[in-house]
Amino acid sequence: MSNRKTIAFLYAHPDDETFGCSYLIRQIADEGGQAVLLTATRGDAGKTGHLGEMTREQLAARRDKELDKAAEILGISVVEQLGLPDGKLSEVDPTLLREKIADFLQRHQAEVVITFPEDGLSGHPDHIAIHYAVNEVVLGGHAPTVQKLYYNQLGSYTSEHSSVLRVDGGDRWEAKRQALAAHESQVWSVERVFGVLGPMVPPGFEIESFELVWERGERYPQVNETSIYDGLL
Repeated sequence: MSNRKTIAFLYAHPDDETFGCSYLIRQIADEGGQAVLLTATRGDAGKTGHLGEMTREQLAARRDKELDKAAEILGISVVEQLGLPDGKLSEVDPTLLREKIADFLQRHQAEVVITFPEDGLSGHPDHIAIHYAVNEVVLGGHAPTVQKLYYNQLGSYTSEHSSVLRVDGGDRWEAKRQALAAHESQVWSVERVFGVLGPMVPPGFEIESFELVWERGERYPQVNETSIYDGLL
């Protein structure tokens, strides 16, 4: 199977894509599509796990390498980082953030966008800032190639008012496990969510869910999707 559509993943920190979207990203790559990733910060305000003390610049450089490794494992075609202040995205000029997101989507001619839901999944202010910036770009018509917008949700998410695409991990857990392990500096966060990584899928993480919130001008279209490509022109 081959599908050359471009799916854009827009997130705040290195590893956000791996936590919530690994099955889908690996599926896109396996089917011949293009998964492109924009990360707003380099994650330099985070912890270092078992790696010991680092300066912010050292941690940023380390997380750059971790992200590159995870992207290679998952099959992400393009990784770009904005280098904005980690932990302070809510203080960034919102016009600047929107412009950079719109530029990324236009340059890569993305047909589908995936980002955080309104609560950022974890309540992190950086996640929430990205959510609103992406919404304003896509819903405001500033990325005209985009046909669909999804929020990634937790586990077997269900909704009474929206359609939800579910991606079964199947044999892709190993790719997700390796990509999570690649983010070595974030091991404490990884283990807090998934436990100690092993060959078996942790309970509750067999599926990734993606809520379809907008399709070519329609909010919360009621459709029954089996693929991220369904409905694209």
